[in-house]
Amino acid sequence: MQKEVLDDKKYNKLIVALSIIIPVAVAILFGVKIDVELPVFLPPIYAGINALTAFVLVMAFVAIQKKKIKLHERLIKFAIALSVLFLLMYIAYHMTSDSTKFGGEGITKYLYYFILITHILLSILVIPFVLITYVRAITNNIEKHKKIAKITFPLWLYVAITGVVVFIMISPYYV
Repeated sequence: MQKEVLDDKKYNKLIVALSIIIPVAVAILFGVKIDVELPVFLPPIYAGINALTAFVLVMAFVAIQKKKIKLHERLIKFAIALSVLFLLMYIAYHMTSDSTKFGGEGITKYLYYFILITHILLSILVIPFVLITYVRAITNNIEKHKKIAKITFPLWLYVAITGVVVFIMISPYYV
């Protein structure tokens, strides 16, 4: 039985809105400081979430290569949930703690900032890609879904992996 292809255009306004609102809200909340001490140190936790997200994305890729569509779907939903959880923890940490300065020197410093800047820029860029890819899947526009997923997957994977790398590189400088 062939599923009906639904119109994914009705989601465009929501995708555009979320793609703007999320980074703007993060930027605004980044400037808000709350005098609360969190019961846990969040950076290793959200770095772990990034690592798990990368693993789940690779598992989702393997699942779809093996034509395990339901497993792929569940894994992608889990990856999205992990990304949302990461974002919430990231915001909570930066609202309650001062930013840590990287203390490395020389080429390490330039490498760190290259990874950090590309991580931040691509984490903003990947939002509409993830949303569009997801919408094309749930509306059964599978050919369009496959086309954009070929872009979304490496972007999202890069963001997840570099989130871990950034944490590892800056972790010696946490106070």
